[in-house]
Amino acid sequence: MEKEFHSAVKERRTIIEVGNEISVPIKRIREIIEESLKYTPTAFNSQSARIALLLGEESEKFWEVTKEHIIKNIQRDRLKENIEKINAFKKGYGTILFFEDLNIIEYLEQDYSTYREYFPVWAHQSNGMLQFIIWTSLEIEGLGASLQHYNTFIDRAIKEKWKLPDNWKLIAEMPFGNPISIPEEKHFQKINERYKEFK
Repeated sequence: MEKEFHSAVKERRTIIEVGNEISVPIKRIREIIEESLKYTPTAFNSQSARIALLLGEESEKFWEVTKEHIIKNIQRDRLKENIEKINAFKKGYGTILFFEDLNIIEYLEQDYSTYREYFPVWAHQSNGMLQFIIWTSLEIEGLGASLQHYNTFIDRAIKEKWKLPDNWKLIAEMPFGNPISIPEEKHFQKINERYKEFK
């Protein structure tokens, strides 16, 4: 399993173009999400991450809502590129929405005031780990995915449309499906510029 995990870490890439013909049972996708929510580490065991899974038409609706808000808010010179991406995401099997429960973070800020300024940071770190675990798990299953951040434009509209709690703050979106596009070759910075070791 260790070897499989590290292979998936290396092979996990941003796949923009995804399709809706997958061989992975939806039950397995649910298991991945539920187990990741349970076992991703959180500061003070806060477990503040929340997820909404949109499948089929619900995922398509999500990207249509996103497109509407992007057209209104994004710079004109970047509009075409973003619409093309959104249309590609819309063709996928589903979209995973990642949230943070602000009520839990606010409770911790009050109850552990010494660390008040750090709780939002720690929550984001944990949410990032959750995203990585799910993304890598989808890679192991042979699925393609990408991580998107349209949350600043659509947070309120999404909560209203899907009747999600107002205290859920949208952090990121992950469209997924069978991989269609092939990612470009990845280039790496020199490790000795990024890693120091002391004995």
